[in-house]
Amino acid sequence: MKKTLAILAALVSLSVHANEKLTVGATPVPHAEILEFVKPTLAKEGVDLDIKVFTDFIQPNQQLALKNLDANYYQYRPFLDDYNKTRHTDLVPVVGVHIEPFGAYSTKIKNISELKDGATVSIPNDPVNTGRALVLLHEAGLIKLKDPSNTLATQRDIIENPKHLKIRELEGALLARSVSQVDLAFVFANYALEAGIDTNSALIVEKGKSLYIEFLVARPDNINDPGLQKLAKALNSDEVRQFILTRYKGQIAPGF
Repeated sequence: MKKTLAILAALVSLSVHANEKLTVGATPVPHAEILEFVKPTLAKEGVDLDIKVFTDFIQPNQQLALKNLDANYYQYRPFLDDYNKTRHTDLVPVVGVHIEPFGAYSTKIKNISELKDGATVSIPNDPVNTGRALVLLHEAGLIKLKDPSNTLATQRDIIENPKHLKIRELEGALLARSVSQVDLAFVFANYALEAGIDTNSALIVEKGKSLYIEFLVARPDNINDPGLQKLAKALNSDEVRQFILTRYKGQIAPGF
């Protein structure tokens, strides 16, 4: 009897001290790198962080909605809001972590004034970021939009295109590769960093507005889970702030 009780006590002890597993989807740079940085801290707090790396902007949300992930970290609110609306999901932001610049790069010109008539420009193909790129083109004086305050503008909203720009919409992950193939390419900072592109070399740049803070995202059913809240706290720590400032040297900025 005593032996049985000892075994049961040992099993209870193991279950109490076993780490909680938390599976989080992220794009490689900087999201997965920041998660790797907080992984040891979480382990000390009883959370085993499993990082799943994705190279596109759709699968992390799909897998989270299907409960194959506990959370993801790669997107800002306008993108999340549009995804929830169009895919009929109810994914929720937990905490904002960092802000990335969004810029246009070229290997063919050194100044935006050198962009020739008929030049090809690549921009993101998702609704939120298509509009974001078109607004930047408008602000640079390259096109004129019907309503430059419309962050969901499409090419149909272009009312003037004096340089006859050929605007190609590409999936986000392909934009960095297109830099050498087009005259001007808009690239997200995470893909630029991954491709070794210096974000300070952008010819057109939006340094990052609070609207575009990148969030840790979860579901309504698990947003209050202790492990997830520990991750949220770690991502908003002074240690992460310093890591972002030191590791990325101004190429991205803390968003908290």
